[in-house]
Amino acid sequence: MSALRHRLGRGDVLPVPGVADALQARLVDSLGFEAVFLSGSGVSLSGLGRPDVGLVNQVEMVDRIAAISDVTDLPLLADGDNGHGNALNVIRTVRSFERAGASAIMLEDQVFPKRCGHLAGARLVPTAEMVGKLKAAVDCRRSEDLLIIGRTDARGVEGLSAAIDRAHRYREAGADLLFVEAPRSEDEMAAIARAFQGVPLIANMVEGGATPQLDNASLLALGFQVVFYPTTVVRSALFAARTALSELKAHDTTRHLSDRMVGFDELNALVGMDRI
Repeated sequence: MSALRHRLGRGDVLPVPGVADALQARLVDSLGFEAVFLSGSGVSLSGLGRPDVGLVNQVEMVDRIAAISDVTDLPLLADGDNGHGNALNVIRTVRSFERAGASAIMLEDQVFPKRCGHLAGARLVPTAEMVGKLKAAVDCRRSEDLLIIGRTDARGVEGLSAAIDRAHRYREAGADLLFVEAPRSEDEMAAIARAFQGVPLIANMVEGGATPQLDNASLLALGFQVVFYPTTVVRSALFAARTALSELKAHDTTRHLSDRMVGFDELNALVGMDRI
């Protein structure tokens, strides 16, 4: 049994911080978290300086997965967007992600180009097409240790009932975990959990997004086992960097900022300089 499958069987909440690169993944690992999520949004923001609107390609994601897998043994849940195309593209995406070291791949039912699930204007592929993609993903993976996450963005397009109906179809197609994106209230979250008792469910805590911000105990009580924090690290890092750069601009030096930075020796320790 894979480490991720074993961890999900414990029955408590698994918080999964989102990262955009290997340095952030090392930080997550060093602080004692038990899994990490490669966020497509984070990669688009930090790697391209662009919003999460489908600009990141499959190869860019595979490169990040390989780099992260090289520096941490944490289970890596990876954002596969909409599979980067049709069912044939899904096959290549799944096999590439698996070979690079992903423990799980998330596939969603948006058309290309996709967009952040907490933005208006998403468009969906027909349910049958998404079912075909998920079946392709399940059939082509080399090992059942690679978990398939079936995600639907239907809540903001077709409503909650339609989103739950789609998620049922995705579970029947073989998805190991389900992710109904962007419920608008705790009542909606509870309705999702009631519809999928015994199925591992993902909640997405996007600060400022459509879904209420809840702590782990509240999410577990509602019925969610996995919690993504997709852009917490990227946005916090940007906030800190903006503060430091503003200080540099104002004072022409960073001498007074040392206590707001990771120390030089601490940084080298984090990236394994002693071992190198």
